[in-house]
Amino acid sequence: MEPLETFVVESAIKSEAEQYKEILSDAISDLVLARAIGRIKVVIRPEDTVFQMAMVLRGSQSPVKTIDFAHVRIGAYGKSGVQIEITNEHYLPQLLDKLWAKYGQGNVRQPERKTVNVICEKPHDEITVIEQMVVDDPQRTLNARLVDMTIRVTPEGFRVRHHSLEGNHFIFVATEDVMKQEWIEETHRMLEELIGGKISGISV
Repeated sequence: MEPLETFVVESAIKSEAEQYKEILSDAISDLVLARAIGRIKVVIRPEDTVFQMAMVLRGSQSPVKTIDFAHVRIGAYGKSGVQIEITNEHYLPQLLDKLWAKYGQGNVRQPERKTVNVICEKPHDEITVIEQMVVDDPQRTLNARLVDMTIRVTPEGFRVRHHSLEGNHFIFVATEDVMKQEWIEETHRMLEELIGGKISGISV
């Protein structure tokens, strides 16, 4: 796993902290999150039945639109069609799915590997629509993977959860009891420590 700038796990029981750090490392590796996470701190307090996590991500990515990897213009079908010339095939499958959903599979044709023709009534209007079509949202995908990771590492029975992703900052709190606002506020303070690079407490 790629080394994180900060990786702290705290618990009153040292062996428990070491175990959770190993579980967390495995989850980060399995979900290929090492490059996304810069700093992370986890606090486990079984005596209070609370699990807290704060993360600073390395950077956010903007949604990928058709215009980012293709040229869109009036195409082979003249007034009734738009032609898309692909410059990066990585996003082609997602683009085709989006086009099929919007225009119907019968109106989307691919005469060549890097050429897609869309039959539509007002191609001049549709050029901008297709150019601005979001085909991939890395931030949304990352959010889902982060939530997946936290669920994997949360102690069994801690089903009451709170999470927040704002820009590059992620917090997660779980408990088996009623969620307390003070726990959420504590986790926000953990996040502030990570952002400032000042980590308090004992880590493993």
